[in-house]
Amino acid sequence: MSTDNESDRFSDAIRLLLLIAAVADPVGEPVGPDVPTNAVAVLHAESRLQKLDFWLRNPDYLADELLNDYERSGETILLDLAGRILDSDEPEVCAIPMLRYLFGAFEYLDQALSVLAAPRLVVVRQRRSQTRVIQDSYYLTGKGRQIADQATAQFPELAWYTERALLVRALAEATGHTALALRRRQYLQRDYAQTPLGEIIPSIADRTRERLTVIREATSQGAVHE
Repeated sequence: MSTDNESDRFSDAIRLLLLIAAVADPVGEPVGPDVPTNAVAVLHAESRLQKLDFWLRNPDYLADELLNDYERSGETILLDLAGRILDSDEPEVCAIPMLRYLFGAFEYLDQALSVLAAPRLVVVRQRRSQTRVIQDSYYLTGKGRQIADQATAQFPELAWYTERALLVRALAEATGHTALALRRRQYLQRDYAQTPLGEIIPSIADRTRERLTVIREATSQGAVHE
């Protein structure tokens, strides 16, 4: 019989597979000797994966960043996307809280990744020095891509993860792909930055909905981006 921990691990594995499938970059040519057979895409750095996963797990923070980008650019699609998140119960129903550690939001991913590694949906490679791991790289295989595509096509609740992961990718591209750039942006959020170490990063859904209302009112009055 499956335990709750096993169920959580499987759910985490599915989320990470869909996230990696959405944000990983194609494996370049020529293929290096460390690249696994049948790898089609790669995401470098665990810290980067953690930062991207935070936005996927916390729709309220994702929506607030979309509002930030809207206020900078005036692109109405960003306001619409934030509205779709905040006008729904997504920030409450879909939230998976994370703890704050020294370098930001963090959760141990080894167990979930092992679920993906066993059937070679994702292969993890480590670059090491003599004393420590310098960088983890997460290689999506052709089989992993196929499973991710099938899951997205067949199950609407999983398609949501892919849709949001693509938003996360776009946000990361606008921020700068490095883990440091992502961390700096996330630390601009007051509630995030002020969370004590080892405690859960709180929801900002109420505050972000209030902000959305103010922006919409200003926009309707022609006070924004004339």
